[in-house]
Formats: sequence, structure tokens, C-alpha cells
Amino acid sequence: MGKRSLWKLTLRTAGLSLLSSALLVTSLGLGGIPVTQAAGARQMEFLDRGVVAVKTGAGVFVSWRLLGTEGSNVSFNVYRDGTKVNASPITNSTNLQDASGTSSSKYTVRAVLSGTEQAASAAANVWGNNDLTVPLSVPAGGTTPDGVAYTYSANDASAGDLDGDGEYELIVKWDPSNSKDNSQSGYTGEVFIDAYKLNGTRLWRISLGKNIRAGAHYTQFMVYDLDGDGKAEVAMKTADGTKDGTGVIIGDASKDYRNSSGYVLSGPEFLTIFNGQTGKTLSTVNYEPARGNVSDWGDNYGNRVDRFLAAIAYLDGERPSLVMARGYYTRTVLVAYNWRNGQLTKQWTFDSNTSGHSGYAGQGNHNLSVADVDGDGKDEIVYGAMAVDDNGKGLYTTGLHHGDAMHLSDLDPDRAGLEVFQVHETASNAGVEFRDARTGQLIWGIPTTKDIGRGMAADIDPRYKGAEVWADGGLYTAKGQKIGTTLPSSTNFGIWWDGDLLRELLDSNRIDKWDYANSKTVNLLTASGASSNNGTKSTPNLQADLFGDWREEVVWRTNDSSALRIYTTTAVTDKRIYTLMHDPVYRLGVAWQNVAYNQPPHTGFYLGEGMSTPPVPNIRYAGK
Repeated sequence: MGKRSLWKLTLRTAGLSLLSSALLVTSLGLGGIPVTQAAGARQMEFLDRGVVAVKTGAGVFVSWRLLGTEGSNVSFNVYRDGTKVNASPITNSTNLQDASGTSSSKYTVRAVLSGTEQAASAAANVWGNNDLTVPLSVPAGGTTPDGVAYTYSANDASAGDLDGDGEYELIVKWDPSNSKDNSQSGYTGEVFIDAYKLNGTRLWRISLGKNIRAGAHYTQFMVYDLDGDGKAEVAMKTADGTKDGTGVIIGDASKDYRNSSGYVLSGPEFLTIFNGQTGKTLSTVNYEPARGNVSDWGDNYGNRVDRFLAAIAYLDGERPSLVMARGYYTRTVLVAYNWRNGQLTKQWTFDSNTSGHSGYAGQGNHNLSVADVDGDGKDEIVYGAMAVDDNGKGLYTTGLHHGDAMHLSDLDPDRAGLEVFQVHETASNAGVEFRDARTGQLIWGIPTTKDIGRGMAADIDPRYKGAEVWADGGLYTAKGQKIGTTLPSSTNFGIWWDGDLLRELLDSNRIDKWDYANSKTVNLLTASGASSNNGTKSTPNLQADLFGDWREEVVWRTNDSSALRIYTTTAVTDKRIYTLMHDPVYRLGVAWQNVAYNQPPHTGFYLGEGMSTPPVPNIRYAGK
């Protein structure tokens, strides 16, 4: 461990000078990375340097992480096979192109602090292409009780450091080919959850059993270090017959609660916390919000009762809590839990049936977002057209009703705070709306006469400050100015991929760039032999800043699901930003990305053309 000292830290963010008198502890973490931690900070996972090297036509592209706790005084030296590549410490980026690099080279990166080199990172081998293949173990198919055969494909994925080594593992949900929307009757195959090291080593497989139906709305799995031991847990809804990663059965394996329509509308429901390293059951409790009477949720055949969402939120401002939810078309219930010292304890319940909450009924989305929208240091859950405060009380409801897509970030940097862009199924004078994330106040809206199923927000045009948003035939600035009727080909995901600050478009198995001057998309990458998921949603298995610099990686499955491919950029950039995974809003967005209708993660600060220096995240590393 390094020498400890008291520092006064001057933070310059968004044009403001902030003087912090908090106690800061400086030490050396994994790989000699200097670690500075402030009292009262948010628990965050420690990450290694994440060095990635890719062979290109111009040599080898090398990229590495700047951590959220590392300030502007940290620079870097890059070594190829023990020989320093750069003439002087690198201060303005976290990537380079090494013209002399070869396919057999090995690269390490050393931070330089106060003129002194720190320990070297782990050595990185050179990839032959800009994608890493992670082999998978495809489950055997089966046959439903009514004689329908099914097979499996790798569906939604999440990322977490399951073993505490500073590198992410991938957690993958396997979907049977007969998975169903809640509105569709019929039996489904079993759902499996696997965990993999990036080299393809499978750590465990959880079998959810016959009493968990397969579909986008049934299994929302949260991967996060909930207790602060430096290793992520995995949490999800379970039932009689679920088998954990060590082969132990939860409940009664002999029970089969499926009715003749394939729905599971009776029998016990559980919430289970699993050890992320082994898949072992750590705690199982009755699932809340409970099913109760099926018809209380809006119909009697099983559609609305089993619409689940989930999230991670820092409800006390410092440590993460688990939030499990049920319902959004009518009744809406959220329940918050803490996992501490081997105990799962309920913190609060929000129920739209509670007196005074009737305005919150029917306001939920097929997705959610989490952020500190009111500036008190604690997170709120933005649950579609409504928000729940950190204490489980209603923060606001807009009354604009359910929607399919929502984006929360600092979409308009000229305004204080965060904004929400959302589209709605219910026709209104603001079926496409841009609102204040703290109050729910409408900033501007577009009248609609139909269900608007898609809407997207990203900075794709440098001529207008802030994010552009598009839906229903209109492309708008963050101020609500209509700038076009020709929309980008994707109203799906956005990804920071090339060297500028604009966000690129991610859809199906491709990444495109919006040519704003000619109002058309230009293809940057098409992943041959790879497929997207979730039907017309065409979403990747995962999008996240998994390694390298601040640009994002995208994970697609191979067509036969024998592997996942992690694609990374090789575009050199002179933009230096800490890893997005150390921005609290973005990291929580990666955690909820697999929930229902997947949405892309966004940062809690404005990342785009004309941005200010990103705010320094007040974080501390778990387990270190």
C-alpha cells in the first residue's frame, strides 16, 4: 500500500471551481494504479487498466482506461515488449497508434504520477481483428408439453466483476426459440443464466426451471456488487424448481404451475441473491411485489400481472440497493432492498394503490432509468412518465401514460440538471416529450395521434448544442427546434465509437454515422456472421465501456450463438475522458440495460460537441 495523506482537491467541472475539504486517501490499487478515495463517496467497482491492442493496417492500436479517481495530473507511458513507445508521458489521451507494433507484440501501460512511474498493467496480447471472441456453451434444446421443439440463442447480457480481479465477466441469458410476449399464450422452454470469463471459461449456469416463463418481460437480472466486497452478486426472480450454479434446487422441483395456456399464474414466487463467482444461492425470500389476484393488474389471463422491471439505485447516496418492480399499464409497485452482511432487508415499498398515489397508475414504461435527478446525492427511479424518490415516496407523475422508449441524461447542457426524452403510446399534446428530470415539468412536446413506439436521443449534429432527438418523422434539437423530417436509419441505440464527441448509431449488427450535412447514414461497421436480438428491437447482447478508453464496446452473438463477439473501436482520438463505467448514471444504465425493452446507457453529464470537462465522480472502490 502507498503512503496515505490529506489532500485538498480543487475540482473544475462545467466551469465551476469546487473546493473539497473531504478526507482523501491515496494508495496503490491493482497493477499499481493510484487510487484516491473520498469520504462519503459512492461505492464503485475497482477496474484494472483494461489495456486492449488491435492489429491494424498502420501497426497496432493501443487503448487503456483512465479511472474516475485519476485526475489531470496523471499521465501514461506505453511499453511494447518492454520498450517505451512514447517519447514523453501521454497527457492528452488514453490511446495511441504504434506504427512499429506487430501481431506478436505485448503491451503494458504505466501511470506516471508526480514524475514517478507506477507499476505496469497486465500485458495485453494483440488481437488480429477489432473483435474478441468469447466461446459459449449452448444449452440443449427441448420439447414443450404440447410437443413443440425449441432451441436456444444467447440473448441479453450484463457485465460485472464477479471475482474481484478488476476485469469484467459477462452474464448471459439464454432464450428459447419459443419465448413469448406476455400477451401471447403458449408454453416456453426453460431460461438459463450463464457467467463467462472473457476467455470463454464458464463459471456457472443457473436453470430457472419450468415455473419461470421465457420472454423479455419475465426475467430481469441485476448484476452488481451489492454488499461492497469487491465482487458482484446476481439477483433475479426465481420459483420452485430453480437450480443454482452449484446444482442446489430452490423450493420444490416437483411442482409445475404452468396452466394450459403456458402461463404461470399460481404458486410461490421468490427473489434470490446469487454469489456471482459460483452461482450459489445466498438468500431467497418471497418475491415482492407479490402477484396477489391476477385481475388486480389489469386483466385476468396473465398479460399485465407479469410485467417486471428492475434496477440498482444508490438510495442512501453511498451504497447500492436493489429495486424490483411489477406492473406499469395499471397498478405499479416498486420494492427496494439492501444486501448487507449476508442479509437481505426490505427498505420501502411504493404502490400506486396507496392513498394519494392514484396518479401514478398506468405511468410505467417498458424500461426505466436511475439518476440523482434532484441533486441531493441520492438516486431516484424514473419509471416512465413518473418518478419515485430515494425514500420510496412519489416524486412526480406527468400523467402522459405508458411508453416504450425513454432516455435520461444531460440532454440540454444549457439547462441546469438532467432531462428526459420519452415517447408514449397514448395520444396527447405531448406524445413525444422533452421534460425536466427533477420536476417532470414539460419543456416542450409534440402532439401525437397514435402510439409512438420508438424514440432516440443522441448528439449526432455538431451544429446544435446538446442531444438531438427523433421520433415519428421529426428530428429535433434539445430546444425543440425541428431540423429535419429525414431521420437516421436507427431509432434504437447510440454508441460512442469513432474519435469525435458525437454519438454513432447502433442497430441490428451494424454501426452507422449520421451525415448531418446530407441527412443520411454512413456505415462504419457491419459485423459479418453476427446477429442482434429481440426481434424488431434489434438490440445487441450488451453495449458498455468494457475496456480500453472511454469509447464503448458492443457485444453481438454469432449467428449460431456458439460465441459472443466483443467489438472495440480502433479510431485514434485526442479526447481524454475517464471510463464511462465510473460515471454513476452510465454504470447503472449498463445494469438496467437488459430490462424489458432494452435501451442504451447514457452518461450523467453532457458528452457531446461543445461539452465541458466532465465532473469528477465522487466514488470509492469497493473491497479495496
